[in-house]
Amino acid sequence: MSVKNILKRQVFFNSLNTAQIEQLAFITSLHNYEKEYILYYEQDTSPYLYFLVKGLAKAYKIDKHDNETFLYYMYESSMLSEISDVQANTLDSFSNVAFVEESQVLQINYKKFKELFLDKNILCREFTNAIIERSLQMQSLINREFLFDAVSKVSMMLHEDLEMFNKLKRHEISLMLHIQPATLSRVLNRLKRNNIIDIIHMKVAILNDRELEEIYKDKAYE
Repeated sequence: MSVKNILKRQVFFNSLNTAQIEQLAFITSLHNYEKEYILYYEQDTSPYLYFLVKGLAKAYKIDKHDNETFLYYMYESSMLSEISDVQANTLDSFSNVAFVEESQVLQINYKKFKELFLDKNILCREFTNAIIERSLQMQSLINREFLFDAVSKVSMMLHEDLEMFNKLKRHEISLMLHIQPATLSRVLNRLKRNNIIDIIHMKVAILNDRELEEIYKDKAYE
């Protein structure tokens, strides 16, 4: 599929007309990446704006002991780049971004993108929404790491990302949430006893979505 046709399929660019899509396609290239490929590292500076067309990516940081600290996932049809200064012509990264599975990415010349679109008040709303979405992800991260107990951490992941929870192995989830595997098992059993979830063939099904959400929402506002 051509870059132009791929751009037409992305929700982010739905408001563009044919001529604008052609302009954007001219400054955009399409790239395929293997699982575990690192798109960029923390503190890298890039002249490109990245959009994930297919696949799955994760943002993470490395601590002083060389341990990986998971931040959040980024899904199809989402912006991969981190925006910290809308006035700059390049993009600085706050974290490392790597692909969890084979992925396809649109690479856009950011300086030209600003000149052709953002500086003309085109795609500004979509761009702002993408920045807000990333901000909300960081807010969830802060709650998860500094405010939530184990029950709240597990409840939030189940409510907000059940598909990923069921895709990952239990020890992988434990590492992500910084809890012990035994603690994760206890939390799941507790939620099951309270009829909030069910576990069938190692897959979690949510029985009471509202009550699950209230567990971590109440913790966030304490």
